[in-house]
Amino acid sequence: MPATRHDWTREEALALLASPLPELLFRAQEVHRQHFDPTEVQLSTLLSIKTGACPEDCKYCPQSAHYDTGLAREPLLDLEAVVAEARRAREAGATRFCMGAAWRSPRPKDMPRLVAMVREVKALGLETCMTLGMLSEEQARELAAAGLDYYNHNLDTSPEYYGQIITTRTFADRLATLEAVRRAGIKVCAGGIVGMGEAPEDRAGLLVALANLPQHPESVPINLLVRVPGTPLEEAPPVDPFDFVRVIAAARIMMPASWVRLSAGREQMSDELQALAFLAGANSIFYCERLLTTANPAAERDRRLFRRLGLKPVAAAEDAVRHYAPARAAP
Repeated sequence: MPATRHDWTREEALALLASPLPELLFRAQEVHRQHFDPTEVQLSTLLSIKTGACPEDCKYCPQSAHYDTGLAREPLLDLEAVVAEARRAREAGATRFCMGAAWRSPRPKDMPRLVAMVREVKALGLETCMTLGMLSEEQARELAAAGLDYYNHNLDTSPEYYGQIITTRTFADRLATLEAVRRAGIKVCAGGIVGMGEAPEDRAGLLVALANLPQHPESVPINLLVRVPGTPLEEAPPVDPFDFVRVIAAARIMMPASWVRLSAGREQMSDELQALAFLAGANSIFYCERLLTTANPAAERDRRLFRRLGLKPVAAAEDAVRHYAPARAAP
């Protein structure tokens, strides 16, 4: 099995993205089978625990207070409501429950409730994940002590293009949060968004930034931009579906042991495009009616697609940390 790399160059990533699609998919599938069962997909459910009025100016986000998207502001949910949603997610087959809050960073007064959410959701036998904006070292340690398994903090795009999308926090701020999370012993969930007007060089730059972290993110969500009316990116040009699949395949090759997740944008993807993404190495999805504030395919549609493709969910939360060991080497 080839050694995991942390020294990818922009030129190498660009070459992957420009490869003939059959060759790229073949290479990605080879890598995928070395680390995972190619018929298994990990299911996560995402709940917005605090919605709207975020002070950040991310141009893609309907929750930003800078844009009029008609989204109503909602306060932090009560513990009982979050646990009830987590229980429903578990009963529907999810193995990981992700909780997202529209904040620049959590306030000290909110930390006790967040800690309680982690403990109670974990007690249900689910893996826990949160995305709360930037974290301090102390906050990361508090969440780790409560048993938080994953922290999501996307890099969004390349360092060079980042300032065109967000001005209220820097790329370095994002990296600092990932470092704090790592030091606290929490697994990292970090990816990006395709379709924000970025060039192929920026997609390559995002992948290089993720793959050259000291430790690869255990989970890499690849989002397809949802063009929300009222945001500055509502008129962004659509992405060629094959270009999106290329990003999935390159992520699989560059971060071979990471869960690569089809995230935002699945509502607008055809079954055929999702099937290509799975072939390219995607092996995780968000499995719920909504992703924070945007629509997501209904669970029955996902189950039907899995049946058509011969895919199956990862069976239990504890299975989500194991990697597939093939019975024999590929010929």
